[in-house]
Amino acid sequence: MSLSDLWFLLIAVLFTGFFFLEGFDFGVGMATGLLSRNDRQKRVLINTIGPFWDANEVWLITAAGAMFAAFPHWYATMFSGYYVLFTLILIALILRGVAFEFRGKVDHSWWRKTWDIAILIGSSVPPLLFGVMFAGLLKGLPIGQDMEMRSGFADVVNSYSLWAGITIVGLCLLHGLTFISLRTMGELRERSRHMAAKFLPVQAVLLAVLVVWTYSVTDLFERRGGLLLVFVMIGVLAVLLSGWFLKRGQEGRAFCMSGLLILLTFGSFFVGLFPRFMVSSIHTAFDLTLYNAASSAYTLKAMTIVAATLLPLVLAYQAWSYFVFHKRVNEKEHLEY
Repeated sequence: MSLSDLWFLLIAVLFTGFFFLEGFDFGVGMATGLLSRNDRQKRVLINTIGPFWDANEVWLITAAGAMFAAFPHWYATMFSGYYVLFTLILIALILRGVAFEFRGKVDHSWWRKTWDIAILIGSSVPPLLFGVMFAGLLKGLPIGQDMEMRSGFADVVNSYSLWAGITIVGLCLLHGLTFISLRTMGELRERSRHMAAKFLPVQAVLLAVLVVWTYSVTDLFERRGGLLLVFVMIGVLAVLLSGWFLKRGQEGRAFCMSGLLILLTFGSFFVGLFPRFMVSSIHTAFDLTLYNAASSAYTLKAMTIVAATLLPLVLAYQAWSYFVFHKRVNEKEHLEY
């Protein structure tokens, strides 16, 4: 395996890990408008992700930083071509973080309702727009020989990319509901589990349509059909097992299954693209790949040494935080947020 291959794999792991971890954060944020029946319950929901959400976003920052250093041409083309979407995502993420911190600072209903809306926007807009962007990478974008992406509105926002965005939003909501059932007690625990069970068939339909649509408008199955079919079969099994575990009240296993669906979805994306990063709709010769978008061998070597040194520390810290705050949250204890 070359260093370019290694960094493609690492960036794929970082993005997939981000959606696994931040996915339930987004889902909990969306669920604050669906599950809670009073302000106390809403605070319980926010406190389930209170110790984790900002650390989870580090995965996205690290992935973007790795893109910049390892594959600068990919970074430049993607961030300049999608600058409007990235700006909206950044605003939504900032709005969400501020809402978590500010919501409990003033005891007025209008103040809390304002930040509640901010949490809903900040939790649903990023996964929607990420889905739109990733669908564009798969379907193809107008990238020329100079690696410049000159896209119009319809190139970025179309029926396929919107469906992918809605599917990612649904995946995050399902993952968030199973996380809530794992982290709360009493009424919230039961209601989140029942809501996840009811939403699961809807999400299965969203995923099934996305798979068929991807088969018809991209070359992913033509290039990696055998492996992607295995992913699809595992996904079907994960949906069935998730429903079974939710019905039996085994929240931990249900959470693993919703997480597996996210891993399979984004794993399929990177497996189908490899060795490409962005598909050109103008000509295949203009595709951005790990061969024409990579940094020098010296840069990749230096990055590998730094990553091998620091990554274990980051992973250990995050594992420690999940261990420390693993207990369920209830309405009677002190709520930080």
